[in-house]
Amino acid sequence: MSSSSATPLLRPEDGGICGEEEGSRSNTWWAKVIDVKEAKEQLLFAFPMILTNVSYYGITLISVMFAGHLGDVELAGATLGNSWGTVTGLALMTGLSGALETLCGQGYGAKLYRMLGVYLQSSILISAFFSIIISILWFFTEPILIWLHQEPQVSKLAALYLKYLIPGLFAYGFLQCMLRFLQTQSVIIPLVICSMVPLLIHVGLTYLMVHALGLGFKGTALSGSVSLWISFVMLALYIKFSDKFRYTWEGFSADSFRFIIPCMKLALPSALMVCLEYWAFEILVILAGLLPNSELSTSLIAMCVNTEAIAYMITYGFSAAVSTRVSNEIGAGNIEKAKNAVSVTLKLAVLLGVIVVLLLAFGHDRWASFFSNSHDIIRAFASMTPLLLVSIVLDSAQGVLSGVSRGCGWQHLAAWTNLVAFYVIGMPSGLLFSFMLAIHAKAR
Repeated sequence: MSSSSATPLLRPEDGGICGEEEGSRSNTWWAKVIDVKEAKEQLLFAFPMILTNVSYYGITLISVMFAGHLGDVELAGATLGNSWGTVTGLALMTGLSGALETLCGQGYGAKLYRMLGVYLQSSILISAFFSIIISILWFFTEPILIWLHQEPQVSKLAALYLKYLIPGLFAYGFLQCMLRFLQTQSVIIPLVICSMVPLLIHVGLTYLMVHALGLGFKGTALSGSVSLWISFVMLALYIKFSDKFRYTWEGFSADSFRFIIPCMKLALPSALMVCLEYWAFEILVILAGLLPNSELSTSLIAMCVNTEAIAYMITYGFSAAVSTRVSNEIGAGNIEKAKNAVSVTLKLAVLLGVIVVLLLAFGHDRWASFFSNSHDIIRAFASMTPLLLVSIVLDSAQGVLSGVSRGCGWQHLAAWTNLVAFYVIGMPSGLLFSFMLAIHAKAR
């Protein structure tokens, strides 16, 4: 088998992904706006991916909820631990697996089926290596958070939470790799099953560990680790025994060690692309604590960040869809079909983004009431809603284009784009408007 050039990565100089192929032959008005057949295929692909993403998000969320019923300090500790764990570990694992969207997607399109299993093993080895490094970092969570001026008791509980989530970090990294492996072959329904079933199990398991077994706060994080491993085992057994993968999974191969470096060349910029965005939002929350009336500012920024994160879950499904469609078509040499897929996905993502915007525009007070009963916070959130709406629409398009970059193998360009957008333009502008021009929270 050939080396790292086994899959035909699209170079930026080969021409951007834009425009639309000669699509539907129907004379209906909507067929002139969008390729209906392509849109249906992408919707059927995107919604299961959204459910999968929400299910994995729900596992850690439920753990935090159970911690909240143990006390306010426990809630703060679990929330801080989950947030720190996401930006330092889970986001990194998600980003590292992005290499498979390029390699497996284009390999599948080019009918290099055996290479998909080799790439999967290489990516799992990379995830295991970085999981070990992150685990060491998590062991020193308490002194790091105290150094960042977090409350000592809350920092202690956050460190305890992450200590018992370390096994789950490995499982999460492996899960992300297998998720990309299946996604690039358009095998998505098993992903929903193998994420929703562990989510349901997680509710009972967390109650059992926290209350029946008397593990208390430790049980909230440990149950998350166990549930992630349950999901991993389910997917691993499915890949091994399903006849669908008889060509793409031929068992363990020593070739996987030869492809670690080629995978790493895509995995690192992909991880950087994801982490730069996650880190930017976390920095916003931290900086909000430096503003006048910091309690109100921090609450508002946290509400906006969570609102945008929820809206982005919809975009995530379409990002996965376009990444798969683009990589498969590039691998098969069908560049025009890849262009058409991008055109359709952008239209769908922006349309759904506009729907979310309309719901939020007319229901922002009701939405804010889910976070707080304070009239001051609800009123302040209403004043920030117009800026948040613009951000959600732009984020929908940005999420799709990130999927395009992964499908094309342009992760390095996307990483540079995020660096410039968030840290060269975004952060300095936010600091300028917040502190020097006294616009405060709205500048975020």
